[in-house]
Amino acid sequence: MTRGWEERAAVFDVESVRGQVFSSGWREAGGGSVEVTEPATGAVLTVTGIADADDIRSAVRSAELAQPSWAALAPADRAAVLREAASLLETHREDVAAWLIREGGAVAAKAEFEIRSAIDELWAAAALPTQPHGCLLPADPGHHSVGRRVPLGVVGVISPWNFPLVLALRAVAPALALGNAVVLKPDVHTPVSGGVVIARLFELAGLPRDVLHVLPGDAGPGRALTEHPAVGMIAFTGSTTAGREVGAVAGRSLKRVSLELGGNNALIVLEDADLDAASSAGAWGSFLHQGQICMAVGRHIVVESVAGDYVERLATRARGLTVGDPWTGKVALGPLINTTQLSRVDRIVRESVAAGAHLCAGGEPRGLFYPPTVLSGVTGDMPAFTEEVFGPVAPVIVVRDEDEAVEVANRTEYGLSAAVQTGSAERGVAMAARLHTGIVHVNGQTIDDNAYVPFGGRGASGNGSRHGAPHSWDEFTQWQWLTVRGTAPLYPF
Repeated sequence: MTRGWEERAAVFDVESVRGQVFSSGWREAGGGSVEVTEPATGAVLTVTGIADADDIRSAVRSAELAQPSWAALAPADRAAVLREAASLLETHREDVAAWLIREGGAVAAKAEFEIRSAIDELWAAAALPTQPHGCLLPADPGHHSVGRRVPLGVVGVISPWNFPLVLALRAVAPALALGNAVVLKPDVHTPVSGGVVIARLFELAGLPRDVLHVLPGDAGPGRALTEHPAVGMIAFTGSTTAGREVGAVAGRSLKRVSLELGGNNALIVLEDADLDAASSAGAWGSFLHQGQICMAVGRHIVVESVAGDYVERLATRARGLTVGDPWTGKVALGPLINTTQLSRVDRIVRESVAAGAHLCAGGEPRGLFYPPTVLSGVTGDMPAFTEEVFGPVAPVIVVRDEDEAVEVANRTEYGLSAAVQTGSAERGVAMAARLHTGIVHVNGQTIDDNAYVPFGGRGASGNGSRHGAPHSWDEFTQWQWLTVRGTAPLYPF
């Protein structure tokens, strides 16, 4: 990274909108402002506006008025806006990466991965408007019957802090491409990389005024967005606890809701696995972005005949990973996002050790930096088994055989992702059919996603696999049955 921080911040002109939100242009926020701090150092990076319920209501009204003309635009013209946003993100990828690193605590590799994924989401969305919008249905002569997809209207998007750019664009981009207006509420921990950057991209790309509103905030404006009767859908990504509340509120107004929630994902290591590859997958799956990923490996379920070797290799990998400020040093892990998250991770580790788990690596925090931690001897009644840690912790559970591994993996309310390490791909595929998750990777790890797959979980992990380019039609449009007769008939009455 060759340019200084001030130059990188200026690319998106962050300081000129200091304390503001993007809603009918840049303006002062009703909820005041918040300092954006760097978790690695505590330094204040900038100040952004915070929305209140009145801001949300005003934004929804403006979006509702702007949406019909946006939907009526030629499909190729809507696609062009998405392509231009993708091109702008490609051009300024290093500058966006700087925000992801400093604001969100990402290491450089994670930031680059997130930007690549976000660009893919924009390109995939750009392909949607020029695809077929419906189908011709059987009808009598002189009578046309059509099933066509039409926009929902205003879509509300509530996005998290851990992958703030891509997890917002995964909903924002296809919703816009298919003719909806969008009100985005990013998390207050990452209002620049998850909010200002997205607003600037579409503003520079030529998106018409009022089609997109970006209003960072906490639970208050999120609830106002979910409750608003003119919002046709809520796309929420976040914790299962918050997701249950969002689903309940949205359900009372009978609006569509997409919930992408937490996970307690299992990596199963069978006795025929390559242990070097398996421990590498396990370390990456548990420690990437400090474990702050819904798809992270939360439970390492290992057949007892290879458990000792696996734990030793995993702990060796953990002890070899560097932890520190990702902006000033080349490190494998950066800081956790805040003290609340640090306290949660530390509590889970300490309570599990007190209950009999063995600390094989890590376990001693320094500020917001938590080292890669390996726990062996974990049992089904320990917090490291039952809770989603959302931190760089690898709990290892020993099982007798393949059947017990499947039973233990399924012993959770979550159902997002799983992985199987085995010398036999056929064996792994057979196991996948028995795992109660929306995603299974054979001889991979649990963290994987792209813009072209049906991503989603089951149970407490969400309400279906509906993300991904070909599936966005189902998510962000609704069917309308249209019939046309050249001459109006007379009826018996």
